[in-house]
Parts: sequence; structure tokens; C-alpha cells
Amino acid sequence: MAVTATAGKAPAGPRRFRRLGYERRRAAYLMLAPALIHLGWWIGIPTVVSFLLAFTHYDVLAGTASWAGLDNFRAIFADEVWNTSIWHTAVYTFFTVPVAMAIAVVVAVLLNTKLRGRSWYRAAFFLPHITATVAIALVWMWMFEPNIGLFNWILASFGVNGPAWLSDPAWAMPAVILVSVWKGIGLKMLIYLAALQSIPHDVYEAADLDGASGVRRFWSITLPLLRPATFFIFVISLIDSFQVFEQVYVLTPDGGPANATTVMTYEIYKSAFGEFDLSTASAQSLVLFAFLLVLTLISKRLTGRDDDVD
Repeated sequence: MAVTATAGKAPAGPRRFRRLGYERRRAAYLMLAPALIHLGWWIGIPTVVSFLLAFTHYDVLAGTASWAGLDNFRAIFADEVWNTSIWHTAVYTFFTVPVAMAIAVVVAVLLNTKLRGRSWYRAAFFLPHITATVAIALVWMWMFEPNIGLFNWILASFGVNGPAWLSDPAWAMPAVILVSVWKGIGLKMLIYLAALQSIPHDVYEAADLDGASGVRRFWSITLPLLRPATFFIFVISLIDSFQVFEQVYVLTPDGGPANATTVMTYEIYKSAFGEFDLSTASAQSLVLFAFLLVLTLISKRLTGRDDDVD
């Protein structure tokens, strides 16, 4: 009878483990709750509202909305300035992302060697990333100043008349790109540096035994093993470049001379807070999101297709 009574009871071990699993899940939910609330309130709800506003005619003053269908999208693509902003954003991205990534990987490789004072060099390269963009833009504005700026002073010492960087339509966008490349090297360098330090030294020792040169090791070993980091840096750089705003707004107000530096985010800002046309701004934001989604999927297809292969 004692054996029968004991067999009829549920084992204490599994019941204790189930209770422990429940307590851990509850603790996890409690710790995640602030982040989830923040994500839902500040990102989730505005995203849904923005998606709905893109298909409506919303009157901010009256607080009324009417169904618009695709009218907002037809209107923005019929706007020459909006189409120009798409082109400028693409040009900005095309020159900013690859150049900054190329410089960052070279700097990371150099700072991964036994260089004297390399900690100071790493901090110096990373410092622009954590410095306020507005402060950086104000310093570069002085450097770009045509009369007393640093760049034109250097050019004048070689007998070259420097351009009016930020007020010349031909030089305004290159000036913004230069600032963005300089500011973006630090974070990319840091990620590449972390990836380099995870590469086994045995691989390089084997290459040394085979007589591979430093350049050969870089192209045949370092770059292929940095592919996951390259994909990650490329995606975040792509998103960041399509969302560029601060340096454009400070360096070249009102979209620059003759709209030379107007980008998609600036047009969204102007529609939302300059003209109070939230429907148009929402439609423009949805187009920007579509661009980022498509480009991310393409980059995943081209760059990260082998990341999951063991």
C-alpha cells in the first residue's frame, strides 16, 4: 500500500523545476516590462499612427481626418524637391558608407597591432562618435568658412583659391559628406577592432609558415573573417546615412544653396514641423522605411548570405 501511495503522487523534482521556470519567466517579464512599455509607447504606437496618417488627409488644426488612399504618395512623387531629396540621399549614402567603412577597417587593423599609445589613438578615433553632432557641425562650419576657415587657409598657402564650401551648390554636399565620413569612422573602427580580436592567431601563424605577405593575409584571411562584422556595419551605416539630419540642418540650413543638400529626412521635418502637414510627412516616412527595408534585404542577400553557415 505504501508503494501504491507513493506511485500515485507526482514527483517532487519536476514540480520544483516547473515552479522555478515560472518564477524565472515572471522575473524576466518584470525586467523587460520597462523596455517593452517604452518600445510600445514611443515606437509602436507612433509607427502605427504614422502608417494610418499616410493614407489620410489630416487637418492638424481641426483634428479631423478623411480617407485619401494613395493621394499623398502621388503628391510627394510629383514634387520635384522630394525627388531631388531622394537622389541626394542616395548620393550621400553612396559616398559616405563605403569610404567610412574602408577607412575604418584599415584603421582597425593598424590599431590592432602592438602600437605604442594605441589606447590613446583608439580613443581619439572614437571621440567624434560620442561628441554632439551640433558641436561638431559648428566647428566644421568655421573650418569651411571661405575667408578665415582652415581649409581655404591651407589651400591659399599653395596658391589655390578655395571655394565657398557651404554656400556653393557644387561643394555643399561634398562638405557634408566629408564631415559625416570623419564622424562615422570611430564606431565602425571599434566594431571592426572587436571582430579582429576574435580571429584566432593560429590562422595567421599558418599563413606566416606558408610565406604569405601582410597584404595577402589581409585580403585572404582578415577580410573574409570580418564578413559578419562588415554586414552589421553596412546595415547600421545604411540606416544611419538615410536618416542623416543634424549635420545637414546645421551646416546647410533650408536644404543648402538651391536645395543642394536637401535629403529625405529634412523634407519630412519640413513637412511635419514647417508646414504642419502630418499626412505628407507620414507618407514620406513610409517611403523612407520602404527604401531602408529593401536595401537591408538586398544587403543581407549579397553580404550576409553565408553568415549562418557553420
